[in-house]
Amino acid sequence: MASSGVSLTASGPVPTVGGVLFKHIDSFLEELRIRGRSPHTLRAYEHDVVDFCTLMHQLGHEDPRRLDVLTLRRYVRHRREPPHRDSEKSLARRLSSVRGFLDFLERQGELEGNPAAALRAPRKRSRLPKVFNEAEIRRLLETPEGQGFLPARNRALLEVMYSAGVRVSELVGLRHEDFRGDGTVLVHGKRNKERLALLGEPAQKALVTYLEKRRELLAEKALEDPQFVFLNYRGTPLSARSVGRLVARCCQAAGIATPGSPHTLRHSFATHLLDHGADLRTVQELLGHEQVTTTQIYTHLSGRRLREVYERAHPRAQETRE
Repeated sequence: MASSGVSLTASGPVPTVGGVLFKHIDSFLEELRIRGRSPHTLRAYEHDVVDFCTLMHQLGHEDPRRLDVLTLRRYVRHRREPPHRDSEKSLARRLSSVRGFLDFLERQGELEGNPAAALRAPRKRSRLPKVFNEAEIRRLLETPEGQGFLPARNRALLEVMYSAGVRVSELVGLRHEDFRGDGTVLVHGKRNKERLALLGEPAQKALVTYLEKRRELLAEKALEDPQFVFLNYRGTPLSARSVGRLVARCCQAAGIATPGSPHTLRHSFATHLLDHGADLRTVQELLGHEQVTTTQIYTHLSGRRLREVYERAHPRAQETRE
């Protein structure tokens, strides 16, 4: 399908919102909310489903019963052609959202069978995640300088992320009561699942120093404690986006050539554990992965590093066989 200039983004005006497809979106999102999906996930579903419903409106398919596999394939072609050019990952996410929405319509009696069930998502290219090596981690953790609130917070934030391997959403959601006196942290992960994470001594020390500066800041500004541990200089909870910008700045200051993100620290946490002999099941537990297959990608990274060390260090690794 050639590009028709039709905008399929949720930010644009939605035509015929009272149409059969559109009127079910709110109910679908409410069901997802009740099932514990995060606000970020709900926004992604809403964006994808409104995109889909907008194109169906343009094609004249207001009645869900008129949907079929050919129509859905037309949607896929539209998303892969200019000006969209969705990646395999983005398109797979969109199809997952659409499949879930049509499943919902089927349960509501608006659809007989889900045509998206027969539609295969494009195969994702397997990409190994970027990780920092241990020297880069040391430089990164040493980057925040100074004795004020912000340097103390930044040191604690970086140490906790690397020590505990938490996601950025988990980090900014940490509260006082989540930190135990024994160096463990109760982490609230995806779909409200809880797990225990561990803090090494450097992270614990950085946290103690930061919490003292945090108390001083709140007292100076005469603010009530918002209970979230990581705050900005105004005394309000730090956002995930702010943490991302902070990590990027610290990477630049540390002289790390390839840009990094909070998730790079999580990847590094897992890879370094495996490099130093941790077993896969332990790393899976610490990361909060439901399936060990999700954790196995780090074995590829660890194995590659073992090979590099072997080839540098073993006296016969580089010898050419006759």
